[in-house]
Amino acid sequence: MSEFTTLKIYKDPRQPRIARLQLNRPGKLNAINSAMPGEIRRAVELAEADPEVHVIIVEGAGAAFCAGYDLNEYAEGQDDHPCRQEKTPWDPLVDYAMMKRHTEDFMSLWRSSKPTIAKVHGYAVAGGSDIALCCDLLVMADDARIGYMPTRVWGCPTTAMWTYRLGAARAKQMMFTGDTITGARAADWGLANISVPVEELDRATIELAERIAGVPNSHLAMHKLVVNQVLLTMGLEQAQTLATVFDGVTRHNPEGMWFRRYAQVEGFKRAVEWRDSGRPIPEGDEARDLAAGLESQLRRP
Repeated sequence: MSEFTTLKIYKDPRQPRIARLQLNRPGKLNAINSAMPGEIRRAVELAEADPEVHVIIVEGAGAAFCAGYDLNEYAEGQDDHPCRQEKTPWDPLVDYAMMKRHTEDFMSLWRSSKPTIAKVHGYAVAGGSDIALCCDLLVMADDARIGYMPTRVWGCPTTAMWTYRLGAARAKQMMFTGDTITGARAADWGLANISVPVEELDRATIELAERIAGVPNSHLAMHKLVVNQVLLTMGLEQAQTLATVFDGVTRHNPEGMWFRRYAQVEGFKRAVEWRDSGRPIPEGDEARDLAAGLESQLRRP
């Protein structure tokens, strides 16, 4: 359908009613860079404009669906950036504008009149889980993992979809722990519609897509709009506004600044290992002092 730098979107001639949107940064586990959110929106708009398309499958090339934001770009980078404003006092509205734009780009999957199915293998974690949960339906490999580990430090899921997809108690469990769960457990919890062995994942996704694709586009659009309206009435947009503001706070409060400095000095892999290990994360004055010490190391010639 079109050329993109971070993804592909195409139709198999044998299945012209199904568009396949493939995240295509396999060497980075399809990690989200600054171009990907907008390209997802433009790809969805292409499929939306094609009257032959009835359903969109979202999948990842290579070993994973999407491993979240590219921390090489967002955490280790030295340049000033809206999500890490360090040369001047942090402006929360500049940060909010960028992250809200990303959220709206991901939500194009949710707003599209065409049903969207996330086909998840490997990992759909951190920002990758935002992409998956903005899709209407979720088909996962039994051994795939989904979760939002940065809730432990340096992140808040801006789409706020966990509560709407899981309910309050299990959403709190995921947010408080930063744990990931398998596709099998996601199906047991009602987060995933289907979980199958990885070798059956494509077949199961196509079968579901083909079943949906036999329904007229107008009917699909009406049914999707009714369900989406319920979530909007429940306050989805307001929750996303709060979550997007809080996401910026988590990256600029003492704990977030410590994590960023630690990633810059020790590398994001070691920072993530600390974050996910269960080891207490420095907070308050301790985090400020550690961040200051790490920053002094960065300034040494």
